[in-house]
Amino acid sequence: MGDVVTMGAKFLESEADVKSLRVDPARPLFSAEHDEILAGHTADVYFVKTLQVLRAEGKADVPVVAEIFPRSEGMLAGVEEALRLLQNRPPGLGAIEVWAMDEGEWFSPKEVVMRIAGPYSAFGVYETAILGILAQSSGWATAARRVVEAAGGKPVSSFGARHVHPAVAPVMERAALLAGASGAACILAAKLQGKEPVGTVPHALMLILGDTVSGALAYHHHTAPDSPRIILVDTYKDEAEESLRVAEVLGKALEGVRLDTPGERGGVTPDLVAEVRARLDQAGYRHVKILVSGGLTPERVQQLAAAGADAFGVGSYISSAPPLDMTLDLKMVEGKPVAKRGRIPGIQANPRLRLRIDGRNRVA
Repeated sequence: MGDVVTMGAKFLESEADVKSLRVDPARPLFSAEHDEILAGHTADVYFVKTLQVLRAEGKADVPVVAEIFPRSEGMLAGVEEALRLLQNRPPGLGAIEVWAMDEGEWFSPKEVVMRIAGPYSAFGVYETAILGILAQSSGWATAARRVVEAAGGKPVSSFGARHVHPAVAPVMERAALLAGASGAACILAAKLQGKEPVGTVPHALMLILGDTVSGALAYHHHTAPDSPRIILVDTYKDEAEESLRVAEVLGKALEGVRLDTPGERGGVTPDLVAEVRARLDQAGYRHVKILVSGGLTPERVQQLAAAGADAFGVGSYISSAPPLDMTLDLKMVEGKPVAKRGRIPGIQANPRLRLRIDGRNRVA
């Protein structure tokens, strides 16, 4: 096939290619770059060895059909990124057809979520990347959906970028937005989805300025008029007291207060939310919303929403969601049904699949 280059990186087709690959140990970050992923540099090495053996046997280009299915139920995400990966393969790899369920759909265990047809050499090396994209994104989306449902229609923002590698933070936040999150704090993630990032300030502002009210006034005076006036009120004093102090100085300009009480102080409890809500209402600040963040789970979100919380910032529950295992099996080889032991040979019907890439490598 000769040297195939994609975006500056050589496509790996053999053990010799792998051995000759040189990587700068002093590179700025350890994460894979786009061209490295497209060139197969993040593949499990046995897929490159398989391609080498099949090419030597004259079987690398035999037509096959592969199907991808999950081990458990969940929300499908990562399809669009997997399709972009396949659409940007080196031209010499040959044409394929891809069918897939839509992102945001809930799938059942062992339901086929994607089907790929074409020469094995055209996509086999990408199995690692495709499965990783679908598994991780679907895990994040599933967790985010459970939080969104627990919130009962109240907004949920994804604050999980600090818990994952920065290279995949936009992928995680995209999965959360797909699952119904109203916003994301990560700038690149929000921009990629055509949104503006959400969030106000960390505790650092209050600690440096030395007082919550001073921090609130500085934020109000120095940020854009359309930047939401939501003030963090758990840095120094009692949250209810700080909420009232901030409300007194900002008045109608104050849109909300954020409770992020650490676990060392018991975290944000339903009783705390109820007290802050009652004291704000009694003082005439019914317009002030209560945003809660910090170690939230679906169960806590449901409890806090019932106590009067208006919005939620959720990080670790979404970011720490385990990937939903995905498996790719060959089900047809040269037009004949096949399968490993324990699996049913041949294509498994799923009417929810739709053609996404046609035989000319174009979006269907």
